[in-house]
Amino acid sequence: MIAGVTTLSTARVNVRQACAALAVSPATWYRHQSDKPQTSKPRPTPARALSGEQRQEVLDTLCEERFVDRSPVHVHATLLSEGNYLCSSRTMYRILAANKSSKERRNQRRHPNYTKPELLAQAPNQVWSWDITRLRGPKKWSASYLYVMMDIFSRYVVGWMIASTENADLAGQFIKQTYNKHAIDPETLTIHSDRGAPMTAKTTGELLIDLGVARSLSRPQVSNDKPFSEATFKTLKYHSTFPNRFEHPDVARQFCSTFFEWYNNDHCHSGVVMLLSADVFYNRAATWIDRMKPLSL
Repeated sequence: MIAGVTTLSTARVNVRQACAALAVSPATWYRHQSDKPQTSKPRPTPARALSGEQRQEVLDTLCEERFVDRSPVHVHATLLSEGNYLCSSRTMYRILAANKSSKERRNQRRHPNYTKPELLAQAPNQVWSWDITRLRGPKKWSASYLYVMMDIFSRYVVGWMIASTENADLAGQFIKQTYNKHAIDPETLTIHSDRGAPMTAKTTGELLIDLGVARSLSRPQVSNDKPFSEATFKTLKYHSTFPNRFEHPDVARQFCSTFFEWYNNDHCHSGVVMLLSADVFYNRAATWIDRMKPLSL
């Protein structure tokens, strides 16, 4: 050993130094060295705690006829004015709570647990969801509006339209054209939407009645009742080819034509177990599932 240098074999450190080097509390080390099981001790009863007889006396006093409509604070003050001290007002509240003798005397409205409404689609063309989103134009104040109708069973976009404005007349034309395009039978389709002005317009409601289509609206003040349409818009606007602004409505129309062609026929959608929306909508998904079965282990 070289003079002035201490080797590891001869180094001596105490517990505090070792714990500091290992970033461990000394209390933790001592606790692990103890063989006694660490159990929490029961809370000791205070020396000035009321006995069982005294607690019963307080309860009987609070239940007297003259105090039956008085709060413990008023009872405590009245007893003090009579020269009688039983306990503090807070202790009176504790005794009443322990004996389930205190509660809200007014009738309180209890809101029931409502079940979240859901639309169930078991086949294509049973439930559609539609919405309108804004596409920014070349100028700050200019924009085009994209109307999108989607089948929630297959996530297939059954119709879309680019317009220069957002109103109920255009919405009616869009719904009617999409309805006729897929030759929907009356009384077989439900169309869901939020509570925007074109969706709740009187003309839109009358059109759906004439077509034999049931209308479903999102709950007021609830923003997540049409997640499928919102998810479609997110896929659209987060796509790598989505521009910051569209120079002309025709440019937006050309882009959406390419995008929805990809979305329906080439995009593996997570909402339909990574199948193509067009295959599910046109009942071609069973063929792909049969092809995948031999590959599964």
